[in-house]
Amino acid sequence: MEQVLGTPGGVELLTRYRRDFVAALVRQVLAQLRAGLQAGARGEDRQHLLDRAEVELVKLAAKAAEPSLGRAINATGVILHTGLGRAPLAPAARQAIVAVAENYCALEIDLEQGTRGVRVNHVRALLAELSGAETGLVVNNNAAAVLLILNTLARDRQVLVSRGELVEIGGAFRIPDIIAASGAQIREVGTTNRTHLRDYAEAIGPETGLILRVHPSNYRVQGFTARVETPALAELGRKAGIPLAHDLGGGVLEDLRAWGLPYEPVVRRELEAGADLVSFSGDKVLGGPQCGIVVGRRTYLEAMESNPLMRALRCDKLILAGLEATLRLFRLGSHLLPQFHPVLGMMSEAVERVEARARALLAALPAVVGEALRPTIEDSVAQIGSGALPLEELPSRALVLAPRYYTAEELARRLRLGRPPVVGRIQRDCLVLDLRTVREDEVAMVGVALAGVVAGG
Repeated sequence: MEQVLGTPGGVELLTRYRRDFVAALVRQVLAQLRAGLQAGARGEDRQHLLDRAEVELVKLAAKAAEPSLGRAINATGVILHTGLGRAPLAPAARQAIVAVAENYCALEIDLEQGTRGVRVNHVRALLAELSGAETGLVVNNNAAAVLLILNTLARDRQVLVSRGELVEIGGAFRIPDIIAASGAQIREVGTTNRTHLRDYAEAIGPETGLILRVHPSNYRVQGFTARVETPALAELGRKAGIPLAHDLGGGVLEDLRAWGLPYEPVVRRELEAGADLVSFSGDKVLGGPQCGIVVGRRTYLEAMESNPLMRALRCDKLILAGLEATLRLFRLGSHLLPQFHPVLGMMSEAVERVEARARALLAALPAVVGEALRPTIEDSVAQIGSGALPLEELPSRALVLAPRYYTAEELARRLRLGRPPVVGRIQRDCLVLDLRTVREDEVAMVGVALAGVVAGG
């Protein structure tokens, strides 16, 4: 240990870092060297081992200095890829976040009165304006939004949910589990494929606290089906004095058909149809930072805001700044240009432009890369992802790689370990790099990554 710490590399690291941190790295290096020797590695004299230890120590220190969470290139073709951080933010949102990150901001100060303010007020009016609701609030994700609704309005009471809407979303988010965690009691109505208004009506009783609709955002039941629409369910709730909450999941503020995309339920229309509360995500189709949004009737939202859970679930200044800037973009309505909103841009981009990027990437690859990886351009199918429009397939183009000297899985691993990592998908023993989710400024970076993999053997 002391000899490795005493090498030039070790001494230099000790001038920059705590001794216990450097010592921990040395232990890792020594453990690796011992394992190699025990496995039958060629023996070396003491000085050579010490030199190797110094080299490995410096490498480990450099790796430890790199951020774990950094930029990645999404070549999967899944626009809202949860594993890759979902929505890339609009330039306006990024600028707003930087402005409040680098400086103080009036997060909870009423500048006019000079008194304590309320942080959600920075987006409350915008949420009401864009959704047509009386008011709105924001928590840290949509699961938290649903939890807060249930805990506030139905704790120790029953929640009516169709069996066909007891969904599980990626990351093990299950509606029954959220209901149980909220302190409410689940009352299933109807069947998996068919639920009628009478099923809800027959289930209503003194213990009923809430009717919950859940948008089946990540699957579709087709064929012999029946589902009660919002207007009928809202009327039933009003007659019984029971609020109706609709978990929309994706959260669409403007009809996507304006950008040539299929229809997805719009928040405003669900409220107009009679829902008392609508919850949705901020980092899906909305294209903002991760958060959960609830809009609807003031009396219910004020009760939610007074719930002690609200403090535990609230958002910080960075999220609110990014969300406010994103919401302001939607004041443009159908005039919002896709180039100002990355998610809309990727969803609506013409396939010809995607193909142009694929061809530019192929043309830039050195001959040695072509020989080793055998790239071709093929038709591909991209997806929106994260439960948004689950059946919608977006035509795309991809660079398909069939490596000659190792497997597609090994090629994918090497690209993932690069800086920045490039993440594609395996298909038919090939690595597919879908260009719908690769930006113009990333094409050259993908080319450099591929060349680096081939040069590294």
